[in-house]
Amino acid sequence: MHTPVLLQQVMHYLAPRAGETYVDATFGAGGYSRAILQAGAHVIGIDRDPSAVEAAFADPNLTVKLGKFGDMADMVDQPVDGVVFDLGVSSMQIDNPKRGFSFQKDGPLDMRMGSSGRSAFDIVNKTRIDALADIIFHYGDERSARRIARQIADSRPVHTTGQLADIVHRCFPRPKPGQIDSATRTFQAIRIAVNDELGQLEKGLEASAKLLKPGGRLVVVSFHSLEDRIVKRFLQGEPGQSRHLPQAATNARVLEILTKKPVHADEAEIAVNPRSRSAILRAGVKI
Repeated sequence: MHTPVLLQQVMHYLAPRAGETYVDATFGAGGYSRAILQAGAHVIGIDRDPSAVEAAFADPNLTVKLGKFGDMADMVDQPVDGVVFDLGVSSMQIDNPKRGFSFQKDGPLDMRMGSSGRSAFDIVNKTRIDALADIIFHYGDERSARRIARQIADSRPVHTTGQLADIVHRCFPRPKPGQIDSATRTFQAIRIAVNDELGQLEKGLEASAKLLKPGGRLVVVSFHSLEDRIVKRFLQGEPGQSRHLPQAATNARVLEILTKKPVHADEAEIAVNPRSRSAILRAGVKI
């Protein structure tokens, strides 16, 4: 059974109670949903991955819907007591080489969390060099983005994750022990672009604030600074910066911040689940 990161902390801030209704906006393997259901609450799970929806466990108090959490307002037709997000790619997606998310095992360049839209192959092979460099720089915080983009363009067509990783590796000296793989930032950037992850996050946060009842709680677990910055600004009521939303969008008088400082995993959890090392939890309550 999959145990999501920061489970105890998420349940602490979400505080589910019997008879209440919650949205698990990133259902995945249902780890958060199971814990919410155990409290006697109802759960509406959302996932854009058809395989996650098909594999969902059965429970009379659980409804799982296929779709993007950015479209949550159109998928949930009732006010709810809480919404939880576990952002980024799921362990099941990473571990399946056919999905093309990881360079640890060679697979096709896909990276789509859903089953439609442009793939990593499309971005890597069909994007202009300058636009590809911008993707790698802005979404991966990669200083060598232009060198990588030129190397990719010179190597086209690129078909697999292994080929892409090798191309990126050629742009760097051999990493020292303990350093992250030099392809990590590029893979993150391309995955974010494929799935419009930051645009979906801003839309999903806005939708969740509208769906929450007064006193309803929002809990978000993110895994890198780009996501966390959006969540932090949203909880502070600052305008969003996505092309999907009006620049004046704000929730300044809607959510009160529950986490004055971001919550991180302790050493015991990190030892059991290394993925939790980069997890950042923030929470708010609708006022």
